[in-house]
Amino acid sequence: MGILDGKKGLILGVANDRSIAAGIARSCNAQGAKLAFSHLPGEKNARRVNQAVGDFDPIFLAPCDVQDEAQITALLKQAKEEMGHIDFVVHSLAFANKDDLTHQYHMTSKEGFSMALEISAYSLSAVTRELMLVQPEGNCNIVTMSYLGAVMAVQNYNIMGVAKAALESAVRYLAIDLGPQKVRVNTISAGAIRTLASMGISDFPKMLEISEKRSCLKRTVTQDEVGECAAFLASDMASGITAQTIYVDGGYNVAGL
Repeated sequence: MGILDGKKGLILGVANDRSIAAGIARSCNAQGAKLAFSHLPGEKNARRVNQAVGDFDPIFLAPCDVQDEAQITALLKQAKEEMGHIDFVVHSLAFANKDDLTHQYHMTSKEGFSMALEISAYSLSAVTRELMLVQPEGNCNIVTMSYLGAVMAVQNYNIMGVAKAALESAVRYLAIDLGPQKVRVNTISAGAIRTLASMGISDFPKMLEISEKRSCLKRTVTQDEVGECAAFLASDMASGITAQTIYVDGGYNVAGL
């Protein structure tokens, strides 16, 4: 038996089989969950997601650009119609202009700031709002993804650190809002992991090297290790945990120089 037997979850943010969301999907599937997925619009994006999760017999794969709230509404309506009760939602979405991850933070444009905050932070609130509209009784779990740059200044993380700080704050407010409806909201702060998204960060290989040397475990973590934590948070075994940021980074966040 798996800890998610009989549960149904919606995962947003699988880009390919190396993405953190794909690791979460593998773990949730292994623990017995039935899963549905969103992907960016376009056949190429749909094909990549299908290659990553198609073996899990998804309930559905549907396009969703979170900058278009009508698409968020359509996604959650489809999820409710095809899944019945939605037991958990995984929000693994973030984006910033590459230029804003290479120049100094104070050079961030208004447009770049707004886009990074909208996609990486506001979208969690938008998805949660639509979830509660289609399932007002709540009784579900929400898990999102952060990084140490939310609470510490990490070189070259720049606007994404600001966006992740907003995301972690949103988690706390959502948890207070929705606790009475038995909705738990938590964040996983993952260590440096080589993904398509992370390779857009300037000097990311150096970040990996430093993480390996300084973490308590003297290694980096994997997508599947993050996935195991997400599966736990989505399960009834974590019934007393909400509004938390849980670090899956080999202990890097506590290691000083």
